Amino acid sequence: MTETENQPRTAGESVAASSVRASGEREFGEFAERHRHELQVHCYRMLGSFTDAEDMVQETMLRAWRKRATFEGRSTFRAWLYRIATNVCLDALAGPARAREVALPAAGDGPRSPLAEVSWLQPYPDDLLDLTAPRDGEPDAVAVARETIELAFLAAIQHLPPRQRAVLILRDVLGWPAPATAEALELSVAAVKSALQRARATIRAELPEQRSDWGSSIRPTDEERAVLQRYMQASQDADLPALTAMLRADARQTMPPVSLVFDGRKAIIDMWRPVTVGAEAWGDWRSLPTAANRQPAVANYVRRPGEQSHTAVNLDVLRIEGGRIAEITTFGPELFPAFGLPLAL
Repeated sequence: MTETENQPRTAGESVAASSVRASGEREFGEFAERHRHELQVHCYRMLGSFTDAEDMVQETMLRAWRKRATFEGRSTFRAWLYRIATNVCLDALAGPARAREVALPAAGDGPRSPLAEVSWLQPYPDDLLDLTAPRDGEPDAVAVARETIELAFLAAIQHLPPRQRAVLILRDVLGWPAPATAEALELSVAAVKSALQRARATIRAELPEQRSDWGSSIRPTDEERAVLQRYMQASQDADLPALTAMLRADARQTMPPVSLVFDGRKAIIDMWRPVTVGAEAWGDWRSLPTAANRQPAVANYVRRPGEQSHTAVNLDVLRIEGGRIAEITTFGPELFPAFGLPLAL
């Protein structure tokens, strides 16, 4: 799962400590801005929220500027920024305004789903993930792979206590060694190793059993794109038999922030039927393809009777296995602008 190693600095990372400490606001901003996108992805993993991650990066940049005199150059400038960003997120998670507990259903309340239990989860546009790709002289910033950013993983790590979450991300995603992780979090190496062991056990319990077969690609496969196109066409045609055929029998749909789980193909189709066909149908549907969290996604629009345009309704992020849809995570249209999607067609 390792995404980047905390190795000795490369030519592109050789920002002298003296240069950082002596820099003016504009020059310091240029040093830090190179890492904005990857820091936002890091904060997104910590928080599970795209909009909160943006806020945390702004706070990271401000805190780094104020602390620039403390940068001694013992680590890379990037690692120093990551340390600050991690602690910004931990501070936010500890604050009363952002304290979050995963709401687990009571016994007998129906099927469990980590995606349904994390009400603050938001999708992350693939186009923005692509901005974390390496620049010249920065070979350790690699493209974000699906296994480190997919919605199932993001939801699962939100079940971890914040410090365990930070340890897991720094060690298993970013590939930091235990001593560097311990220093960043002000823990002992033994405490880091213990936290990582507990975090890994929780993640194994929360992730779907088949996840090891999903691969680590950074683009939807040809098969996934073909299923996406069929899904869009069937949705626009209100073709419930075609939609039924595309779903696995054990397919599941969740709709953060609503803690609802539609478990099984029949439950999903029964939920779709009233809004697509019959007297109560919402209207004429249109779809646009996109991608989120390295998964295929569909932006859905509807033109209700008497209206002139199609209005944004929701975003479906698909998990596809063996040519069929295994999971649909549906979000509202609030982040359409971040995806470069119009709010009306």
